[in-house]
Order: sequence, then structure tokens, then C-alpha cells
Amino acid sequence: MHSAKNYKLKEVILWTRRDIYAHTFIAFAVTFVFTILKWKWIAIPWLPIALMGTAVAFVVGFKNNASYDRLWEARRIWGAIVNASRSWGIMVQDYVTNQHAKSPVPENELIQIQRRLIDRHLAWLTALRYQLREPRVWESRFQVHNIEYRNRTYVVDEHSVPIDEAIADFVADDECAAIQNKTNKAAQILALQSKHLRKLLEAGFIEDFRHMEMERIIVELYNQQGASERIKNFPYPRQFATLNLYFIKAFVFLIPFGMLQEFDKLGEHLIWLNIPFSALSAWIFTTMEKIGEVTESPFEGSANDVPISAMSRGIEIDLKEMFDYEVIPEPVKPVNNILL
Repeated sequence: MHSAKNYKLKEVILWTRRDIYAHTFIAFAVTFVFTILKWKWIAIPWLPIALMGTAVAFVVGFKNNASYDRLWEARRIWGAIVNASRSWGIMVQDYVTNQHAKSPVPENELIQIQRRLIDRHLAWLTALRYQLREPRVWESRFQVHNIEYRNRTYVVDEHSVPIDEAIADFVADDECAAIQNKTNKAAQILALQSKHLRKLLEAGFIEDFRHMEMERIIVELYNQQGASERIKNFPYPRQFATLNLYFIKAFVFLIPFGMLQEFDKLGEHLIWLNIPFSALSAWIFTTMEKIGEVTESPFEGSANDVPISAMSRGIEIDLKEMFDYEVIPEPVKPVNNILL
């Protein structure tokens, strides 16, 4: 996600430069034939275009509000994952003990049992993050301007490092092999977590009540995973997105035709102001449409996504510090003012 105070205008201009070129060319062509070739008949009264612009503004505003709602819901979901992860760490630390164990183990072995539960949770976070950043055909990541911006500005680890390699850092080889060919690896990791809890219950390392509480956290993690998948797998309705784009393109094409008469009233030489003002007006509308487009899929791996990699790393740091791991990773830092 972009740092708000570092979102530079030049980045936006570079990102939308193709639109700027197109708007400027159309405005120049319209002004040229009106002024030089004396095609006065191409001028359109401004009133009907203004009415169309009002309708398009409502359409753009509706889409951007809906897209922002999807982004904010995604951020709330991952906020809940952060809270549930910390709760999981506390429960593993204080519920998994030798107090009622049928065969108590040395303290160092007990710590390894606890850490295995923590590592498996980190594997779930990793698998979920990878699944949320898998491509979908409707996502804006495939747009040329977004591909260029991504290649020039930042790298998404989930697009370059295989998921099995990333998960292998947190789970045993047998568990990694067990989930390797599964469709939903994150869901299967939580199933392994629940199976391990049942074994610990049978061995007496946790009691019935504590087992129920820890299972409740797993159910909560399933709920938040499902909520994330709901946003990932159901896009902003295509009928709205497609028609919105057509409406905007029709409107921005007509803008220079409507402004001709208005600038013609100012004088023969000032008619050329139609070019910059038409291009600027059209650029505002098309850029707002692009903003809504890149916001509607908050997990695709764009610069404007919810920073789930940074949030996952924050969870990892909290849990590893809680259990005194020897190696604590560094927080994810922004690259070119972008936090992923």
C-alpha cells in the first residue's frame, strides 16, 4: 500500500500517461478541424454534455465507494486475523502444559510442541497469503499500465517464490508433503492444526475446556479465511464495471466537442485553450475510474492492496518474540514508498 504522503503526482501521471496522450490528441484534432478547417458544425452545445457528465460522475462515485468498501472490509478481516493470531499465541503458551499430561515431558520438549503449533500457524498465514495473491482474470493486475508500474517499482514475493518452498520453512516435511497436492492448502493446514490439538488432548497436554477454546480460535481463522476468499473470488459485478467504462469513454470523447463553443466565445486565439482544459477534464474522470478499478481487488498484489505481507510479518514477529525464538525476522519495509 502506498504511503499517503509519498503518493507523488509524477507517479500518477506516468501511470496514466496513455490516457493523457489520447485525451490531448483528441482535443487537438477537434480544435484543429474547428479552427483551421472551419468545421463549425462539429461543435456540440455544452448543456447535454454537462448532463451526461453529471450522470457519469454519479456512476464513478458509486463504483469508487463500492470498491473502497471492499478494500476496507479486507483490512478489517486482516485486522481480525492479527487479533486471532495473538490470541492463539497466548493460548498455546498458557494452555499447552505438563499440568495434566499423562506422560510429562522436559521443558525443552514442551517448548518444541508449542513452537510446532506456532510454526504451523505461520504456515497457514503464508498459504493464505499466497492463495489470495493467485491471479484472477478480472483483476487489474493484467492491465498494461499496472504491469509496467509493478515491474518498474516493486516485486511481489508470492509471484516469484513457489508456495511449497515458502511453507516448507514452517512445517515438517511429512506435513508439507501431505498438503502439497491439496487445492486449498491453507484450509488443510488448519485441519492439521486441529488434528494436532486432538492428539494433545488425548495425551493430557490440554484439558477439555482449553481444547474447546483453542478449537474456537481455529474456527475463527476459518471464518476469516472464508471472508478473504469471498472478496478474492467474487469481483465487483462485471455489468457495472463494463458499462461504467463505456459511459466514461463516451463522455470524455465528447468533452472537447462541447467546450469548443465556450472557448470560441473568448476569442479566436483562446480557442486553443480547449486542448489543455478538455484533456485535464477527461483525465480526471478516467483516472478516477482507474482508481476504482485497482481498489476493487484488494488482494491481487498491487501497490494499493491491503499490505498482507507486512501484516503477516508483524504477526510472525509477535509470536516468535512471545516464544523466544533465536532468530526474529525484520519488519517488512516499504520499497519505493510501497508496503506490500
